[in-house]
Amino acid sequence: MHRLSRIFWLGLKEMMSLRRDWVMMALLVWSFTLAPVMEATGVASSVNNASIAFADEDNSPLSRSLASAFFPPEFQPVVQIVPGSGAAQMDAGRFLFIVAVPPGFEKDVRARRTPEIQVLIDATAMEQAGIGANYITSILSAEIRRFAIGADLVDPPVVDLVLRSAFNPNRDTVRFAGIVALIGQIMWLTTILTGAAMIREREHGTIEHLLAMPLAPFDIAAAKIWANAAVVLIAAGLSLTFVLQGSLGIVVAGSKTLFLAGTALFLFTATALGVFLATLARSMAQFALLVMLTVLPMLMLSGGETPVEGQPDWLQVGTLILPSRHYMAASQAIVFKGAGIETVWPEFFWMALLGTVLLITSLLLFRRSVANES
Repeated sequence: MHRLSRIFWLGLKEMMSLRRDWVMMALLVWSFTLAPVMEATGVASSVNNASIAFADEDNSPLSRSLASAFFPPEFQPVVQIVPGSGAAQMDAGRFLFIVAVPPGFEKDVRARRTPEIQVLIDATAMEQAGIGANYITSILSAEIRRFAIGADLVDPPVVDLVLRSAFNPNRDTVRFAGIVALIGQIMWLTTILTGAAMIREREHGTIEHLLAMPLAPFDIAAAKIWANAAVVLIAAGLSLTFVLQGSLGIVVAGSKTLFLAGTALFLFTATALGVFLATLARSMAQFALLVMLTVLPMLMLSGGETPVEGQPDWLQVGTLILPSRHYMAASQAIVFKGAGIETVWPEFFWMALLGTVLLITSLLLFRRSVANES
């Protein structure tokens, strides 16, 4: 009990030290407020609020139905422009897409000819232009085929496929990217805060003061682990509630308590990783390089950026030893699919096992490092 008390008060000392570190505090606030918002909304993999105009020279029921097939939020309301002015309108930057319907378009369709529709695209917006071209092609093709079936020009398909997207029916990239961004910030911040605290003690010479006290290396490491994990867990909970749910409108399908429990388990692993890297590094610069060489690949291979199934077979087997993969899988199952503990307990088990192994290794290295310094 007395040892637990020492670890508790030493952890409070760590929190007080973090409060006086304005750089780390600013990084903590940034990482759990603006960073997830910018990452979720800054890079879109879908068309959003794109400006579009129609130059309708046919003015037929078919051409009017084509113009009415574009809806928000993918596209802005369609603007009718004077035929022939499309190039000037695009040079002025007024529209991202311009669809030009030639005269006699519906007549040619009814005559079973193959008329052409011209689509002008401002390709300076590369991401939106490439994706938007596919959107427009799909919408126009579906609308023309619907008209042709109604006019008995073509036979209806034998099988009518109805596609439904599970867990994210609107295919909202913000919802997915926001959670992935939060998970990434949790891993970055936990590793950096814990490791930086260890390096700071060594560079400021306060590690000798701690060793002069009746403290074991385990007490020092355990205090830094629980203190930094608690700070990140509180920040993650506030970010999930006020930033992701409040600001971005992300709906958590499952239990927030279960998600935070999985986060706490993952923090146990991430803080142990921070201690491990801090014992290997001799300076803050070396520690920063080690973080980039370890944390970044762990995030890239976790399944948040690209599906694990899309990786080579040998690499998929290798990612099983990464706690980030199990945390990402459990988090996505809870947040998106509403999974319970009966579904995610294997991921929790692997995180606990990997965290324990990493913590034991970190403590052994830390004890050896402290012995060498003393």
